[in-house]
Amino acid sequence: MTDSDNTQAASSAASSAGLPLAGQVALVTGASRGIGRAIAETLAAHGAKVACVATRVENAQATADACANHSEGAKAYGVDVADHAAVAALVKEIGSEFGGIDILVNNAGITRDQLLMRMSEDDFDRVIGVNLKGTWNFVKAAARPLMKAGSGRIINIASVVGVTGNAGQANYAASKAGVIGLTKSAAKELSGRGVTVNAIAPGFIETDMTADIPENERAKLMGSIPLGRLGASDDIAAAALFLAGPTGAYITGQTLVIDGGLSL
Repeated sequence: MTDSDNTQAASSAASSAGLPLAGQVALVTGASRGIGRAIAETLAAHGAKVACVATRVENAQATADACANHSEGAKAYGVDVADHAAVAALVKEIGSEFGGIDILVNNAGITRDQLLMRMSEDDFDRVIGVNLKGTWNFVKAAARPLMKAGSGRIINIASVVGVTGNAGQANYAASKAGVIGLTKSAAKELSGRGVTVNAIAPGFIETDMTADIPENERAKLMGSIPLGRLGASDDIAAAALFLAGPTGAYITGQTLVIDGGLSL
């Protein structure tokens, strides 16, 4: 029986037990809070062992503890996702400790918003480095072991502004548009070996990043969203679970926009 057959058999047995991700290992970046934490906890609640990654290990510990309430084997890790060598070493370490990686969720991201004419080179470079290069670093590091296993899921968290653009976010929008392009290219390269690669493009979600939006701007924003509200981290986590589980087996190279209709 091949590694792929073993994975499919385990997945089938787990699904029948009500835990579609039982026996699988998920690596989630940006897992300390918001969307990343929601995704990590959701995957754990559905059976996955979760490697919770943040910039500093102590920042991811609370998420790992929460995941451990659902699934054995959760652990916190720290790394600068823009550091190529450090990411490669971390992915190898996690794969060794957990016995492999089945699901990779690239959620780590930052914003340094400013009008284009006022944006510093450092602000542009750092956002691209974390959001786009960081995603590439993890995809590259995980690609070989996933392809060797003959199965796997890669889910990249992009943004609706990577589709539409946004004033004051030239760096962020460029990084997220790049994530979408990376997703499509990686899907074409990896899907032949049983690895699906998809992106989720959230709209405005109730997180620490959106908590500081002034009330007048928030009201204006609500008026531009057909559903009339900001989304929740759980909305994105549910989509990640859909793509990570058996339900996402025949989906690759796609960008799922979850924005309450903002981009219509």
